[in-house]
Amino acid sequence: MSRPDPNAPYRERIIAAKRLLKAQIPDLAERFALLTASVEAQIDVIEAERARGQASVPEIRYADLDAIDDATRALIRQRGCVIVRGVFDAERVGRWNRELEDYLTRNRYIEKSVAKRGIDQYFSALASARPQIYGIYWSAPQMQARQSEELAHTRRWLNRLWDVDQDGTPVFDPDQETTYADRVRQREPGDASLGLSPHVDGGSIERWIDPGYRQVYRHVYGGDLARYDPFSAAWRTATEEIPSPAVCRMFRTFQGWTALTSQGSGDGTLNLVPVANAMGWMLLRALQDDVADDDLCGARAGRAMAVSEQHHALLLRGYVPIPKVEPGDTVWWHPDVLHGVEDRHTGAGYSNVMYIGSAPDCAKNRAFLALQRPAFEAGKSSPDFAAEDYEIDFEGRFTPDQLSALGRRQMGYAD
Repeated sequence: MSRPDPNAPYRERIIAAKRLLKAQIPDLAERFALLTASVEAQIDVIEAERARGQASVPEIRYADLDAIDDATRALIRQRGCVIVRGVFDAERVGRWNRELEDYLTRNRYIEKSVAKRGIDQYFSALASARPQIYGIYWSAPQMQARQSEELAHTRRWLNRLWDVDQDGTPVFDPDQETTYADRVRQREPGDASLGLSPHVDGGSIERWIDPGYRQVYRHVYGGDLARYDPFSAAWRTATEEIPSPAVCRMFRTFQGWTALTSQGSGDGTLNLVPVANAMGWMLLRALQDDVADDDLCGARAGRAMAVSEQHHALLLRGYVPIPKVEPGDTVWWHPDVLHGVEDRHTGAGYSNVMYIGSAPDCAKNRAFLALQRPAFEAGKSSPDFAAEDYEIDFEGRFTPDQLSALGRRQMGYAD
């Protein structure tokens, strides 16, 4: 039996949106050619770096955050990603890793998850869609990391890579973070259960049909293409995502994770296309004549936005592994950056991470906190994810009374 087409309820909106966008972009061919040239030049550099054995993802040290030069900042903004090394010390991270394993084991997570298999369909449109990601949100290590001063400092620095202004008013407060509860990955050596194909989170068909998203990409869809800046915050908090388990309703300046173990190429871990303006190219790619009127290069409502050889071969030339990271390093990528997880883990050790992004204070994120707090208090799954609710009766779950003052602010509790 074939699955229902998730785009069926939106088919007429997709057709109408494509008709509207094509009508308002009389220079579509020239505009697409300009973006193609920009992206291809960046891909050429990435391919050359890979041939030399050089990493394409910028790397900085946590201890140096307050002294990073403008050239490095510009490179991070161009690549849309960065590794911040040494955010946490190895001893602390090792303890978190052991505590997470104990939390899962003594609460019999694996046994309980078998009965709920198939609830989360977010990655079902991807060719590879079974990473070893665990639906827990409220363990002590996760919450301790989220409310740590180290991550608060790191995320303040990352937020300030953005232009926060919209018509003279800040879109978000770069110095105040909100907590977005995400999951953990524990991938064992030899795992071949498939990873995640290249994709983009936080909106798929919305990027064409939602008025807020069309404003985000207004310089791509018309006007001065040179003004398109992936790090402009204008309109980013005015988007409306199609409700679905695991579609992020918060605005994140960066997606990210904290490494709990050593991992790099071949260890079943992250790959990226480090080109921040690639999304603009993807948007115009779907408006080309070889794509059907009701198609957006395979994008599906309520699913991760897939990247395919058929439509996006240019971008996939720049799909590269992250350099090896050590426990306590953090990895960050812009919400428009294409990314995925290797299908096979051919390394010798576990590839473990805690997913913790950067979600600064703004009205959109405060609205989500009002939904997230009751879930936290009850031990239910984060409201952005499938309602598996494993932790309701988990021993050792982190509770509100354990929050620090910073943690309370980040969760939106009034003091």
